[in-house]
Amino acid sequence: MEDGEMRRALDRHWAASDASDFEAEHDIYREDAVLDYPQSGERIRGRRNIQSSRAAQPNRKHFTVRRMTGGGDLWITEFVLTYDGRPSYTVSIMEFLDGKVAHETQYFGDPFEPGQSRAQWAERIA
Repeated sequence: MEDGEMRRALDRHWAASDASDFEAEHDIYREDAVLDYPQSGERIRGRRNIQSSRAAQPNRKHFTVRRMTGGGDLWITEFVLTYDGRPSYTVSIMEFLDGKVAHETQYFGDPFEPGQSRAQWAERIA
């Protein structure tokens, strides 16, 4: 799969994620895909288990993609995942095999107040 096709597949994936279209959201995964959440120490094996775990999540969620970069079989997406109005800054690392996600790792970070010690060098970003 060429990079342009991969980017379009990822665009469809994130749009389906935002729409809670769980079937379309998981079209991008291989049947034997693995999803890791390092911060909670969880690994979920298999496309259907990944899909079921996400469908069972009770919170209202919204995805805002900030940046997507990659090429070939490795793609990284930075996005804000908002659960019930609370943002979590998220990085998804997707490794592809034969055009489908074989392994995804997601990292989550909560927002925090800017540090006064670096205020003279920093500007606010959205």
